[in-house]
Amino acid sequence: MPGGRLTQQERQQIALGVADGLAYAEIARRLDRPTSTITREVMRNGGPTAYRADLAHRATERRAHRRRQSTPRAPGTPELPHGRDPEAVREYEETFTTVLMQTGAPKMMSRVLTCLYTSDTGSMTAAELVQRLQVSPASISKAISFLESQDLIRRERDERRRERYVADNDVWYQSMIGSARGTTQLAETARQGVSVLGPGTPAAVRLENIARFLDFVSESIIRAADQARDVLYTQPETTPDATD
Repeated sequence: MPGGRLTQQERQQIALGVADGLAYAEIARRLDRPTSTITREVMRNGGPTAYRADLAHRATERRAHRRRQSTPRAPGTPELPHGRDPEAVREYEETFTTVLMQTGAPKMMSRVLTCLYTSDTGSMTAAELVQRLQVSPASISKAISFLESQDLIRRERDERRRERYVADNDVWYQSMIGSARGTTQLAETARQGVSVLGPGTPAAVRLENIARFLDFVSESIIRAADQARDVLYTQPETTPDATD
């Protein structure tokens, strides 16, 4: 598999593939590149509706130039923990953000969620997010409100009474359960239409099938989420006479 940066010819192939409606995985297969590379390339350069090979290539050259001209790390500036490569971390965070955006999350919300996921503590204050992302407090506040509405983060106060935003294992469980409940409500609403439109009519049959499908999906999500939490996150019990 070829490595290194995308060439201008590869970007032209990406643009043609996007215009033809090809999936990112198919474009990646044709170029012998990882799907994440294609996804990140398109999303950082206008998205599928505005991607242009020439503009993307020039933008990449400008970003590379800015990195080369950036000020070296000042003496005394703390290095990343655990010996992490700053450039590799930056690239990974960009990839993660892009993938989250592919699921439908807005860009700023995706960036905030990526910050929380990739921090060792799994939590940050609003001030820390502002400093990390170099955006306004209003942007962080809007992103936090969205993520809370989706049950993707929760709030807690630390020992200094500062409000922190947390993304841990249980947050994803709660988000899945919330999604399942929303699906269940949609199923119930669809089923209400059966009596309104007349049982046995084509529209009523369609709504009944929708309700049955959504019931099955929501029940499966709840059951899978419960099983996953029990298997993955429950600490094993220890007995007094347990041996190593």
